[in-house]
Amino acid sequence: MEDMTAEGRVLLAAPRGYCAGVDRAVVTVEKALEHYGAPIYVRKQIVHNKHVVETLEKRGAIFVEELDEVPEGAMVVFSAHGVAPHVYAEAEQRSLRTIDATCPLVTKVHNEARRFARDDLDIVLIGHDGHEEVEGTSGVARENIQLVESPADAANVEVRDPSRVVWLSQTTLSVDETYETVSKLRERFPDLMNPPSDDICYATQNRQVAVKEVAAESELVLVVGSANSSNSVRLVEVALAAGADAAYRVDNSTEIDEAWLEGVSTVGVTSGASVPDELVSDVISWLAERGFPNVEEHRTTEESLMFSLPRELRKDLKNATPSE
Repeated sequence: MEDMTAEGRVLLAAPRGYCAGVDRAVVTVEKALEHYGAPIYVRKQIVHNKHVVETLEKRGAIFVEELDEVPEGAMVVFSAHGVAPHVYAEAEQRSLRTIDATCPLVTKVHNEARRFARDDLDIVLIGHDGHEEVEGTSGVARENIQLVESPADAANVEVRDPSRVVWLSQTTLSVDETYETVSKLRERFPDLMNPPSDDICYATQNRQVAVKEVAAESELVLVVGSANSSNSVRLVEVALAAGADAAYRVDNSTEIDEAWLEGVSTVGVTSGASVPDELVSDVISWLAERGFPNVEEHRTTEESLMFSLPRELRKDLKNATPSE
């Protein structure tokens, strides 16, 4: 006879949540507020998470779209996604004090783009049009870069010399789809060169590997993350491709529809790289209250990478006299 009291289980993917670049960016704004005092201006969202942005706003951070919204001479932090050279130039013209919280892995892609442009190669950048990271990377080598958003777009690429083409990518893409795009590009350009190391960030890859394992055993996967978080949106796609019957992205537990739980015995849970763990804990509690109290963490790898704070901030913190 079927056990009608069977409780649902939750498979919690790990790694999940904050990556080293996000942690560095958020701590940068927190330390800047502590050291320099409010307000601290931030160009664009420091990381793509609504909760993080709202929390920092309450502490005195002011988020702006462009630098013309920042008073002359004020302190401004550049987001983790990176900026194009013209933004640095504008900041200098307006005598703004700047702290650059660009993720070092994004900076690596910028440096690759500059080097390939110096060698006058055609650069195919795989990424999403309008994403801040893509705008920043495109800006460092605008004459040499053309954007490809999907495998289908590979057919539209035009180059000057098929033997002098290299690809780069946005750091937060689906690993599988990126390599599918590279494969399509290579059909057209057999001599297509690879970047010196993989551009898709370690954390993006790790979270995709972890959610694949969880999704294979789950009827439903919940991805905690904001709508403008590319890596969170990719996790939903990866979960569906890996076998989950349904997968949804939610900012927090209030966005979960109880109807999604009908007929479900196992729920997979993960979060994007800009999501604080408290939001995941809240989802776990919400599920426990609705018959899913058993949580098993599925860990695929350990992450130990840490990045030091931006140079400008480190220097000022080091020179600060301890308060009495």
